[in-house]
Amino acid sequence: MSELKLKHINTCIITFLSSFVLKAQDSVVKRDSSNLDVTYFKENFKDNYAGDDFNYSINDTGGINLIQRILRSFFNWLGDVFGFNIDWLDYQTMEYIIYGLLGIIVLYLLIKFLLQNPVSSVFKTEDKAIEGFSYVEEHIEKVDFDKLIKKALKDNNYRLATRYMYLKSLKVLANKKTIEWHYDKTNSDYLNEIKDSKLKALFKRVSYIYDYVWYGEFPIDEVNFNKNKDDFNQLIKTTQHG
Repeated sequence: MSELKLKHINTCIITFLSSFVLKAQDSVVKRDSSNLDVTYFKENFKDNYAGDDFNYSINDTGGINLIQRILRSFFNWLGDVFGFNIDWLDYQTMEYIIYGLLGIIVLYLLIKFLLQNPVSSVFKTEDKAIEGFSYVEEHIEKVDFDKLIKKALKDNNYRLATRYMYLKSLKVLANKKTIEWHYDKTNSDYLNEIKDSKLKALFKRVSYIYDYVWYGEFPIDEVNFNKNKDDFNQLIKTTQHG
């Protein structure tokens, strides 16, 4: 068989197979002949999406906070009532202004309070009601605290008796040169001056009791006072015989 005849036979076979495949596809694939209703955009539809809520070019990580949302709602309400546009407002700047005004108000109230109530009077309760108490505080080296404690217990004033027990402890520590007493010093000042670890622990305990009873103004009865008194007496005893 010549080469020319062979090419002719191959061409016929390929043509036959191609037509068979096309007919098979036509028998499987169906054309969609249904009618389609096309809906077109309304005119000026972009106006519905012109607000800041649809402006995705704004770098607003996290959105607006509560203060800014309240300001925006308030000024939008004013704009609707009086009929003017206030989109030019910078709500973040207004938020900072509000914070500044609140800070000024708080600072003003604090200064006014401190001017009317000195710091010393804020942390000293009942001092004015106790006759000669300022003298007792400022001259503990001359005061007989046992006598004052006895009188306070007779009056069932266990809170005041606790105060006197604390001052008596300071007097004993000062007489032993364990601390350098001054009526303006704090418990922490005295605690830092005590070198002995045992005395430091005892003083820390009675300071806690004193602060709890005196400044905390918690009610205290005879039973609780006697328990607390043991701690004070242990500190005094250890200081005197240490």
